Order: sequence, then structure tokens, then C-alpha cells
Amino acid sequence: MQTKLSRRGALLSGALAVAGIALGRTPAVAAVPGESNGGVRIMPLGDSITDGYTPYPGGYRVRLWQLLTAGGYTIDFVGSQTNGPAELGDHDHEGHPGWRIDQLDANITTWLGQSDPRTILLLIGTNDLNQNHDIANAPARLSGLIDHIQALKPQSFLFVATIPPQSNATLEARVEAYNAAIPSVVAQKGPHVRLVKMYNALTTADLADGIHPTKAGYDKMAAVWYDALRAVPAALAPLHATHATAPTGS
Repeated sequence: MQTKLSRRGALLSGALAVAGIALGRTPAVAAVPGESNGGVRIMPLGDSITDGYTPYPGGYRVRLWQLLTAGGYTIDFVGSQTNGPAELGDHDHEGHPGWRIDQLDANITTWLGQSDPRTILLLIGTNDLNQNHDIANAPARLSGLIDHIQALKPQSFLFVATIPPQSNATLEARVEAYNAAIPSVVAQKGPHVRLVKMYNALTTADLADGIHPTKAGYDKMAAVWYDALRAVPAALAPLHATHATAPTGS
């Protein structure tokens, strides 16, 4: 009997090890696709910086979630991707490492149909510049993506951010030129599209690898997103709500 129990224990230990659960440790909270608390649907949309690529999975979304919930807002991050630590209450997003503007545009119809966001946080363009992909027309591609989103979700709010700085001098010159074009693009799109000056909040000291922010850099980004959202109260209120209740801490 003891031999059978020992064998069963060994089999169980092996199964747990294969599943990635360390014996004697509390397993990490898994990211669950489709998480929702029934709040305002917000889609973080972009590339690896939205994903939270190295060194901090979840990126700005972690601190932004914390700021919003501490402020009394009930929100639901949405998207087909999911990652981040346990302290991120909702792991869903639409951040795709390595992707350019045109790649987001090619998939945006599907994503918006699946997630139906009230508010979209768009930060894209870094890979267009770093891949030297028709850089001169990157602002025009961004404009086209914005038009596409507005045509699909005319009542949604779209926050368009300038992209963070980079340590490489050649790439930084591209960043500055691209960012300089974004305000005029956004200004043509109407009151539901807002500019977010993300570049101004970061320096190269906030970068982990010359491109992606450190955790402290991502936290700075979260504060910028939070202030931008709070400046447009309707973006944090459900579409059907006619009288939004002021959140705590307002």
C-alpha cells in the first residue's frame, strides 16, 4: 500500500512539474482570457510597449489598472491578448510585439468586433521606424488607422499617443519627426480623438534596452494615460449611461 501511495505521489509531482507549478510554492495567478468585471471597456492597442515587453510584462497597464480602480472607476481591459502579473486585475489587451501600423490596421475590424471597446488607447509607430518601413508615410498610415477605427466605432473615444524616445540617435531622429506629425493628424479627426503627449513624459533614462521602458518608465506612462482619460469623463463612462456617477477620489 505504501508503495502504491509513493508511486501516486511521484506521478502527481511529475504532473505538477510539467504544468509549471513548483512544489512547495504558491502558484502565480494565471492570466485568464476574457476577464471582465462589467466595467467600461478599454482596449490598450499597440505593439510591444502595450504588451509590456521586457523587462516588465503588463507594462503600463499594471499601474494604469491600479490608478483607475483606486480612483473608483470600474473598467474592463479588452483585447485578444493576455499577460501580466497578479497585481494587474485584468490582463486583456491588444498589444502585439514587433507590429507596425499597417498590421494593426489589417486586423482592427476583427478586434473591434470581438471586444466592442468604449475607449481605445493607441500607441503605435515604433516598429515602422525601427524596421525602416516607408517612414515618410507613417503619419498617413496612422491617419488611415484612425479613420478605420472611427468608421467602425464612431461613438468610441480614441486616445492617440506620441511614441516614447529611443537611445539610438538615428532612431530618435525618426521618433521626433514622426511625433511632430501626430498632432496635426489628430486635430483633423474630431472631438472623439484626443492627443496624448507620451513622449514628453519619458527620457532615455526610463528605457531598459534603448527602446522599451523600465518598470518606472511604464509607471510614468500609466500616469499620463490616467490623466488623459480623466480629462474626458465620458471616456470612463459606459456608452448607455446618461448620468455617470462621479468616482471616489474625484
